Amino acid sequence: MHKFKLIAVLISGCLACSLAKAAAPVVADDDSASRQKLVQALLGTGDDQQKILNDLALNPSKIVHDTLLSWTRDEIYIYETPNAGPKVPVLLEEQQNADGKVHAFRVDTGKVLVDDKNKELLFDSNDLNSVDTDMRLRGAVQQALDMLALADPNINARTEAVQKLGKSQKPQYVPILQARLGKESISSVKKAINIGIATLKLGDPDPKVKIEAINQLSSLNAIGDLDDIQKIATARDTAPEVAKAARAAVKAINSYISAVNFFGTIFRGMSSGSILLIVALGLAITFGLMGIINMAHGEMIAIGAYTVYVVENIFGAGFTFRVNLPFSIAGHVLGFGATIPGIHATGWLYECYFILAIPLSFIISATAGIVLERAVIQFLYRRPLESLLATYGVSLFMQQCFRLVFGANNVQVNSPAWLSGNFTAFDIIFGYNRLFVIAFAILIVIGTWMLLTKTPLGLLIRAVMQNRDMASCMGVPTQRVYMLTFGFGSGLAGLAGAFLSQIGNVGPSMGQTWIVDSFMTVVVGGVGNIVGTIYAALGIGTADQVLQQIFESPVVGKITVLIVIILFLQWKPGGLFPTRSRSLEG
Repeated sequence: MHKFKLIAVLISGCLACSLAKAAAPVVADDDSASRQKLVQALLGTGDDQQKILNDLALNPSKIVHDTLLSWTRDEIYIYETPNAGPKVPVLLEEQQNADGKVHAFRVDTGKVLVDDKNKELLFDSNDLNSVDTDMRLRGAVQQALDMLALADPNINARTEAVQKLGKSQKPQYVPILQARLGKESISSVKKAINIGIATLKLGDPDPKVKIEAINQLSSLNAIGDLDDIQKIATARDTAPEVAKAARAAVKAINSYISAVNFFGTIFRGMSSGSILLIVALGLAITFGLMGIINMAHGEMIAIGAYTVYVVENIFGAGFTFRVNLPFSIAGHVLGFGATIPGIHATGWLYECYFILAIPLSFIISATAGIVLERAVIQFLYRRPLESLLATYGVSLFMQQCFRLVFGANNVQVNSPAWLSGNFTAFDIIFGYNRLFVIAFAILIVIGTWMLLTKTPLGLLIRAVMQNRDMASCMGVPTQRVYMLTFGFGSGLAGLAGAFLSQIGNVGPSMGQTWIVDSFMTVVVGGVGNIVGTIYAALGIGTADQVLQQIFESPVVGKITVLIVIILFLQWKPGGLFPTRSRSLEG
């Protein structure tokens, strides 16, 4: 037994020694050599500094980058040792002690500066002089930093560094970029390097080199170099063969830009059409089922958007509102208000606020729709004109309530980080928020279709849509079906408002900008027809964006869409997919 214990102790001791050796700080030879070169650059003069900086830039490391960055910020100081000893470049730590003093760290070793008795030295910023620099030296240091950025682990940082060197008009960067091209593995950065090399060669005096660079930029669809190529094409001193190549490149790049703008507009149109689809989907169900022209449908959009705003504030510092009534007693203005404390969430918890806000926007908007149906609309069935006037009045009342609670100005909803970015493919920018809207619209369409075709409630809704009176005679609770259907349609509008909050600002009258387009979508698709609503929403949303791009005016684009819709309805009054039933014909 004792033998086993002794063996275990010996093994533990060996492991501890091994771990201690592994954990011991070891200064790599590369780091040591880089530090020595940094000291030579800091203490050197003239051309020697430039040469050393170029050598450092070709051997990237974190130590070199951080030290050069501190140099540009005048954060490197010179300590002169006693008795005219050597000068030592040092960096001062940020945190001061109780006396306002800080430690100094040697650039050559990274260790704390000590005196000849091995006692740590303390300084303030006035005790030491910073390293002397001038405009030429600052430019050289910044150039070295730009070259170091070519090896940055972040793809965007590398791309920006390549673009910066490419636009520098300094031919000496060509071999540097060519050397980096062989080490680069990301295709997008490789393309940027090739563009940067070709851009630098545009200034070459040899016409053959210049033509080769122009053709390279044309084949790479270098949109950022279009202005430079146009200048070459129109310059008087340009050789004829160079000007010809430049004109061909300008034409090719402009064609590519037109294609990028077209498909980018199609993408934006699909995202706008997806929101319009969600808004119009609920309107198609309620209008097709009840024959109610609900002018307050836009305010359900605003309810969903304001729900997201409130949830975001609750995840942050909290939400407070105060409503003052136009009455007073003894000089005191009557009013009411409330405060919802915030949870002060940070990090991933705060980023999740929108996930909670999506179902809440549906629930709250659906509840508001049910209240509206029970309080007003249930008394106006089969009376379309009265329902239009009544719901328009409700719309104005709700807008005023929004102004009293949230203010007359728009409020800003901050998108979570996972919806704020974008990615680029073929120079088309795809925003994560718009992609999310398109994907969620597809899920909503599928969910609505399943509700109408695979559930008992959907069966009742379709029965009432085909013939209200017959469905009532067969025992269908039409009043309850009306209430639930109206609530579902209002909830869909609330979801649309939640998505709109991630694309634009949220305001009291935001729903009014969508209500007219929603009614047009329902009518063009065919009243009560879900498939027709999908086609009409995507078609109107995309056509609106495309025509705005063609006419370069949002107003002219919308007017053109409206005229086309009017002409279409003259040809097909029932829309794309007219609904035929006894109730609608009668």
